Amino acid sequence: MKWIRWLTQVGMNDVALVGGKNASLGEMLQSLSELGVRVPDGFAVTAEAYQYFISRNNLHDSIRDLLTNIDVHNLVDLKERSDRIRELILRANWPEDLEYEIITAYSELCNKDGAERINVAVRSSATAEDLPNASFAGQQDTYLNVRGETEVLTSVKKCIASLFTFRAISYREDMNFNHMDVSLSVGIQKMVRADKACSGVMFTIDTESGFEDIILINSAYGLGENVVQGNVVPDEYYVHKPTLKQGFDSVVWRRIGPKELKLIYNEEAHKLENVRVPDEEREKSSLTKEEILHLAKWALIIEEHYSALRATKSPMDIEWAKDGVTGELYIVQARPETVQSQKKSPVKRFYKLGERSRVLVEGRAVGDALGIGKARVINSTSDIDQFKKGEVLVTKITDPDWEPIMKIASAIVTDRGGRTSHAAIVSRELGVPAVVGTQTGTHSIKTGDLVTVCCAEGEVGRVYEGELPHTVDEIDPASLGDTKTKVMLNLANPEIAFKTAQLPNDGVGLARMEFIFAGWVQVHPMALINYAQLPPQTVEAVDRLTKGYEDKLEYFVDKIAQGVGTLAAAFWPKPVILRMSDFKSNEYAHLLGGEIYEGKEENPMIGWRGASRYYHEDYKDGFVLELEAVKRVREKMGLTNLKLMIPFCRTPEEGRRVLNLMKEHGLEQGKNELEVYVMAEVPSNVLLADQFAEIFDGFSIGSNDLTQLVLGVDRDSEKISHLFDERSEPVKRACQSVIQAARAAGKKVGICGQAPSDYPDFAAFLVEQGIDSVSLTPDAIVTTKQRIILVEEALNPNN
Repeated sequence: MKWIRWLTQVGMNDVALVGGKNASLGEMLQSLSELGVRVPDGFAVTAEAYQYFISRNNLHDSIRDLLTNIDVHNLVDLKERSDRIRELILRANWPEDLEYEIITAYSELCNKDGAERINVAVRSSATAEDLPNASFAGQQDTYLNVRGETEVLTSVKKCIASLFTFRAISYREDMNFNHMDVSLSVGIQKMVRADKACSGVMFTIDTESGFEDIILINSAYGLGENVVQGNVVPDEYYVHKPTLKQGFDSVVWRRIGPKELKLIYNEEAHKLENVRVPDEEREKSSLTKEEILHLAKWALIIEEHYSALRATKSPMDIEWAKDGVTGELYIVQARPETVQSQKKSPVKRFYKLGERSRVLVEGRAVGDALGIGKARVINSTSDIDQFKKGEVLVTKITDPDWEPIMKIASAIVTDRGGRTSHAAIVSRELGVPAVVGTQTGTHSIKTGDLVTVCCAEGEVGRVYEGELPHTVDEIDPASLGDTKTKVMLNLANPEIAFKTAQLPNDGVGLARMEFIFAGWVQVHPMALINYAQLPPQTVEAVDRLTKGYEDKLEYFVDKIAQGVGTLAAAFWPKPVILRMSDFKSNEYAHLLGGEIYEGKEENPMIGWRGASRYYHEDYKDGFVLELEAVKRVREKMGLTNLKLMIPFCRTPEEGRRVLNLMKEHGLEQGKNELEVYVMAEVPSNVLLADQFAEIFDGFSIGSNDLTQLVLGVDRDSEKISHLFDERSEPVKRACQSVIQAARAAGKKVGICGQAPSDYPDFAAFLVEQGIDSVSLTPDAIVTTKQRIILVEEALNPNN
């Protein structure tokens, strides 16, 4: 046939003939089917057929004239010209030979499936689409569950007309593409019945940070348009590539989205419609663990194939679907990721709020910047001409029709959508901060409100009232030299791990479990262990918090494992030293159910905390749950770069008791590369450093508590705060003593307290004493590392 190509006949060398989308589908059918990647069969109406259609109907000159001197910022005129072009196309007649070939190919596709008529997806595939530097995502139309010859022909013509939607015209103008040089192919594929199951998208790069060792999978019930268009907040799964390749269960993080709507095909009405998802289904994961790993392995195969094809690393943006009839998974589209992978500048920008105000709404953060401006609430594209440059766009949802104003917004806020919705994808491409899936943004924010839209605080994006002061730090990792002293990071929040890992670092010297306890678990472990004995009111609160988990103990282990696993994955294979829980009794009491198990202490700072809790009968079972989470990260996820640290260990005997308890529960020091460190923060750690060195693999100096206990100063007391000084002579001597003892015993010694981050001169002192590593807060990396380089050069002038 002259105007038709089966997808099995085309590949990436045929973009000019069948467009980027069809060429990619053909490439996968030809090259990846034997590796298990499943792609629905189909055919393409070629770009030559498009030109033939335009020519036979004498439309070329009319289209060109309507596009001449177009001003894409004049939205009224832009839409008017777009409507006239599309009307010309929709009224045009099919050339008989082209119509015959489309009908014949559709019949053959039906015959392959053994049916008289089958449902198909009809997708636009422009010749300037899915390119490494321009996605054109969503610019042209797609029609699903199309059935019969007449509907196929109508849908193909609608796809052709969609080459001239006002959003597509605007995008081509922005990207400097000549309108008349772009042609359109149309793909017709066997329909995957995801309306009876689930579907979504996946990226082989973290969409926010550009971290390359993660696969992000989004999933929701029904057809994938809801995920792509942002109609729902989907489930999110993060899979760690390096350990996935080694065969581990490397799903490090799962977030179950509300998935409020499900796009299905109404057989009787013969149309697509959104239906509400029952509450019990919304609370469940839309994919099984096996399906997540299956899709992730396909993503690896696809990324590796396209990287080899392009002779360069090629992160991919992939659409997938599960057939609810057969239960099989399919890939329905694969294209280059066009935002993070195209960033050329090595400079990392870190935005930090100087103060906070009332939070108007929260949602998912897109990007890591912030935007300030007056809000403009718009609920319909018919009103977008009201929008002014520099305002904050607040709306329920966006689609490609909104792009002309999205690019002039200072920030974007939507009620619906997830991190792979249209609003999120376009915001990243434009470099505009966005908070999506706020649920109530259009009600809680009023037009004219001055707001600060902040995406610089992790996964959660917030819209604050008023204009807030902020700073922007720029770090160029390439500008910093290497140091003999390892420069590590202090980190608590897994949600910023992927971005933070791209700073120059030698791993994590202090990962704080307390943050995961407070933010991800929120309930006292003993309340979960003794769930059956809890008061009714506490039971209700625990049930709400652990929704989706039948086993309450599994909730605890799973949440801790996800948080810790995310930290370990972000820095793999560099060491991540996890300090086991170090809440004080008053802080444990703030957890749900905590007041039942925590007595009042006069001085919690030197009370029942750290090692003394772990083997005590009143908390030992809770510590065992912590150990189970660590085992899952190291053994199931394969993240053996995770090391452990025991805080507030007052005596060597305590250290032995904790290590023996760990061994009893499957975490044996020295086995499977497990190292266990001790915090040097109690004077006894200093005075008996040689004895502690016989038990542990090394020390990490906790300068905050060490200063407090050496000087006898309550660090929380305002009246004597002037005496609290990590750089005082007694504290420096204590640090010096620990370093000397560690080196004499051949053990590692570092520092994870705040002092080196606040005082580069203190870091310099430690380097002079021969410390192995310094662990810093991210904002102190540049200045402190520069100081360390100078000290090392002075100590070793000949190197």
